[in-house]
Amino acid sequence: MAHSSAERFVREIMSKNDASHDSSHVIRVRNLALELAKEEGLTSDSSLSVIELAALLHDVDDHKYVESSEQNRAKEFLDNEGFDNDTKHRVLSIIKSMGFKEQLANGAVGQSPELAVVQDADRLDAIGAIGIARCFTYGGSRNHILHDASILPVLDGMTKEEYTRKDRRHTMINHFYEKLLKLKDLMKTEAGRNRAEKRHEFMEAYLAEFLQEWEGFA
Repeated sequence: MAHSSAERFVREIMSKNDASHDSSHVIRVRNLALELAKEEGLTSDSSLSVIELAALLHDVDDHKYVESSEQNRAKEFLDNEGFDNDTKHRVLSIIKSMGFKEQLANGAVGQSPELAVVQDADRLDAIGAIGIARCFTYGGSRNHILHDASILPVLDGMTKEEYTRKDRRHTMINHFYEKLLKLKDLMKTEAGRNRAEKRHEFMEAYLAEFLQEWEGFA
């Protein structure tokens, strides 16, 4: 079920983003979410439509790229396209609930099967080979430190406020330990968990090699 207008919208809106959060990211998430939905038995037109729309629109109001927190471009798009209230509510609820920072704030809350597949698809795109590339692309765009062993990652108890604090000293390698390596165990679907295993192992192998090379041991 193609939502070509939504795809055109995100390509335009996200054209100025760096490559970690550009339209290619949301297209991958859309494609993967639909694959996960099929494997999870979500086959109704209503579910697939909501999944596709939520996947495509999930980053158009990302706080890292949108100056005003009052702006809601996803809602404006759905309103302008004339989607019914039920579809709008389901899509916007997914977008509001799927972020990692939301889970830090609210814990694991009850969720719809549609949210589960979109959230898993987004998290899968944050790990593995693509995830590594996206991590370094985003960190480079914000001039984050690559690695500094004296800056320790926050492994447990990180709050939403701490995670999003702009003056916190970030390193790109710490981001693996603070978020990316945790995502495998946060997958909500069996299909997502199956895919996450391979991507997680790839990241672990990469980090082991990186740290060996950083110290001059390899």
